[in-house]
Amino acid sequence: MQMAAPNDGGRATAPATTSPRVLVVDDEPPIVELVRGYLEREGYEVDVAADGPSAVAQARARRPDVVILDLMLPGIDGLEVCRELRTFSDAYVLMLTARSEELDRVVGLAVGADDYVVKPFSPRELVARVRALLRRPRLSAAPTMPSGMQVDLPRHHVAVDGNPLDLTATEFGILSVLLRDPGVVVTRSALLDLVWGPGYEGDDHLVDVHVANLRRKLGDDAERPRFIETVRGFGYRLLAND
Repeated sequence: MQMAAPNDGGRATAPATTSPRVLVVDDEPPIVELVRGYLEREGYEVDVAADGPSAVAQARARRPDVVILDLMLPGIDGLEVCRELRTFSDAYVLMLTARSEELDRVVGLAVGADDYVVKPFSPRELVARVRALLRRPRLSAAPTMPSGMQVDLPRHHVAVDGNPLDLTATEFGILSVLLRDPGVVVTRSALLDLVWGPGYEGDDHLVDVHVANLRRKLGDDAERPRFIETVRGFGYRLLAND
């Protein structure tokens, strides 16, 4: 026997809101279960994968809003997973790794990661970073490159007016972050966090020194910038074509 639907007086039922979906990719089950538990307590929908190929397949099928991605994975590593994700997904990517070398952070940013956390990490901090990523606006269109600048992020190739530049890993990392959102100001503290890594004890002056070196190699003038503009009291932004 069918049950009669309750009488709602003809009012339309409001659609249920969809919780953000997070894909956790790690080959260590204790870490996966720990992260899953914290995320689910915050109300997120959570999928998991234990290797690179499964991560790509899950991302295609489930369309997550955020991917928490370990760097060292069976099959294909996290960097290659990130490269593949960026061909079909605009999900935020939060890299997890036991390695804390500066070059790893820079490579992760170059292939499209949005943030970076080094193991061991605090699960509460991880959830806070996921929350912060979801508050960050995601551009629907590819950013416009500054006129005269040619950049191939995966190959670490940067040129100005056709002339290749020899950038350090730190300079390349700063440029990679600024390239994400041309015209948007990136604070010095955000650059420290993303390029040097969470918890780095440096100060704003360190960022200024490396930006000055980057500008010199770009042939840029701080007073009349072609590429990188200083926003006094805040940070830097990359100038782009209108």
